[in-house]
Order: sequence, then structure tokens, then C-alpha cells
Amino acid sequence: MAANPLRWQIGLIGYGEVGRILAEDLRAQGVAVSAYDVKLRTLTSAPLMQHADKIGVTLRRSHADLAAASDLIVSAVTANQDVAVAEACAAQINPGAWFLDFNSASPGAKQRAAKLIDNAGGRFVEGAVMTSIPPFRIKVPLLLGGTSAAELAPQLNALGFAATVASEQLGVASATKMCRSVMIKGLEAPVIESFTAARAYGVEDAVIASLYQTYPGIDWEQQGAYLFQRVIEHGRRRSEEVREVAETVREIGLEPWSSNGNAERQAWVADLADCGLFGTRTSENFAKQADWRTEADRILAHVKRKG
Repeated sequence: MAANPLRWQIGLIGYGEVGRILAEDLRAQGVAVSAYDVKLRTLTSAPLMQHADKIGVTLRRSHADLAAASDLIVSAVTANQDVAVAEACAAQINPGAWFLDFNSASPGAKQRAAKLIDNAGGRFVEGAVMTSIPPFRIKVPLLLGGTSAAELAPQLNALGFAATVASEQLGVASATKMCRSVMIKGLEAPVIESFTAARAYGVEDAVIASLYQTYPGIDWEQQGAYLFQRVIEHGRRRSEEVREVAETVREIGLEPWSSNGNAERQAWVADLADCGLFGTRTSENFAKQADWRTEADRILAHVKRKG
């Protein structure tokens, strides 16, 4: 492994929104990047292939193929694939190679993934992303955890990350993120339910005015539009993450009633989006119709048809 992290071979598992942002920022520094995504096996892979070709990312044939070619592996997949990806990479990980787990998974899942990587000779570090990635890109606040976290942190920062060490104890960084997500991700489903129901009753303006009075620090019109957008675009991924949030709560013996309900609502919106209810799901298209009322009306029309 090269001493200078800018000379590392970096492998990205998952070439979705997060993977592509990291790839762009790493390639801008001349860092060698390869990627693998299960979508490369499907008919919908053309946009991924075009993006990789445009910025000079090498696409790999499998998890193991990527692991064998990487000094640092960054796992950025849906939460329910966290352990499975670690297992697939462990088969061919290079001795001493780093495995940075970017996924929104419970502390228990991170610990199971770490055991697989460490037993195979790799070095596992958990990474907890503490806010939305797109505004910050590679410099999104990142908490690291595990016995090797302190060694990896300065090397990640040399690559442009904004990493700090939360704890040498594996699971602390993830617990911090997931307990925060009970609130942050948990706000999405109640806003969609509240605003959509208020729209149906014709009281949305009064409800939003009351929210402004109670929580004057939040622009509820803008926040409502943003939360509708995020769930419409990424509801599947977010529902999986909130299920991991629920598992985090469950691991301490507390029944996660709120998180379970939030995950169900996010998955329900994702189902509607998959059926084309909201049209093309891109942030660019949504920005042209930023009023959440349009999306609420589509949901209400769907509910009325079913009723």
C-alpha cells in the first residue's frame, strides 16, 4: 500500500448518489477509483456506466474483484446489505487494506461486518455520516469508530474527507448517527402525513402557520418541500435505513414503535414512486415544482382511487 493516500487504489462498493459524489471528488484530485454496484448486472446500468466513463472510474465485475484491487474499500450501500457486502469483500481483501463502512447500519450490524473483515486480514473502520451528503460532498461530517479509526482518520482527511474519531469502541459512532436519525429521518413520515391530511381537509395554511409559531426557527414550507422530495427520490433507501434505526433501538431492549411506523410510511411512498405516481424522480425535476402541495395532491388522488 502506498504511503501517500493520494496514490491509493480506492474501491467504491455502491455507485449510487453517495458513491458517485465520492468518485467525482476523489477523481478531481487524481486519485485512482474503481467501483462495483449490483445494478451493473441490470438493464438500468447505462447511466452508471456513462458516469464512470466520463470521470475515469474503473467498473469492476464483482465485490471480490474490487476488493482484490483496492487499498481502501468504501462500502456505501443500502443498510440491509451492510454485512453481506463485508462478507463478499472479505473473500479477496488484501492484507492490511482498509474497509470503511459508510452505511447507515446498527451498531450490531457494524460489529458483525467488522468481524468478517478483520478475520480476513483487513482493517475495518465504521464511518457515521452525520448529515446529508450532497451539500457537503466529500467533506460531509464523518465520525469514525474502531481500533484502527485514529490511524485512518488523517489519511482520509488527506483525501479531502472531514473525518473525526468518535471512539476506539466499535459501535459508538453508529449509535450516535442512528439515535440522531430517530429524530432526523423520523421527521419525514409525520410531515408527509400531517401536510397531506391537512391538504385534504383544507387546513394546510392554518397548520403551517401554527407550526411557524411553535417552532419559528424552521421554514416549514421549505422544509416540507425538502422532506417530500427526499422521500420521493430516496424512500426505498431511507426506509431501509430507518429499519436499521429501529434495530438500533431494539438492540437495547426498547420496542421501536415510532421508527417502525416511519419506515413503513417511507416504503409506501417509495412504492408509489416506483409506480410512477410522482413522475420522474430527479432533484432537477422536483426543483421545478417545489411546492409540496403538488405531491400531496397526487397522494390524495391515489388514496381516493383506492377508496
